[in-house]
Amino acid sequence: MEDGAERKSGVKTVVKLIASGLYTGYSPIAPGTIGSVLGVLIFLQLQESKAAYILVCLLLTVLGFLVAGPAEKLYNKKDPRVITIDEIAGMCIVYLGMPPKMWVIITGFVFYRIFDIVKPPPARNAESLKGSLGIMLDDIIAAVYANIILQILTRVVLRIGS
Repeated sequence: MEDGAERKSGVKTVVKLIASGLYTGYSPIAPGTIGSVLGVLIFLQLQESKAAYILVCLLLTVLGFLVAGPAEKLYNKKDPRVITIDEIAGMCIVYLGMPPKMWVIITGFVFYRIFDIVKPPPARNAESLKGSLGIMLDDIIAAVYANIILQILTRVVLRIGS
């Protein structure tokens, strides 16, 4: 039978695994960017099945809200760089409804990273919220901004190409 300390240690390990985006957050260089790349890879892997992609996006977002706050407490720091589930979920949101074209992937990645770093309103305000809300919402807002730009650009490119 497992004792309380072992169970608690196992929960901490799972929280860290998910919150750090399968340990992408432990990258010594640009962990948020590395986490974002994992989001791109998820899109590339699942882009054939829109339903599966939407389900994974939803699952990653929900998991992010569930683990980001507890992970922040484990690391004893407000929104530590090691938490990358927010970037992974954010990248998935960026590509919702997007065609798997290379220009879309690159443009979405660049716009998302810019918005995630600059944090235009209300993303900057969301970042100041406590726990999971503050960690996740600023990235979700950045992702929505990037998705809107991609929606517009995609329609313009498709219109020009027809």
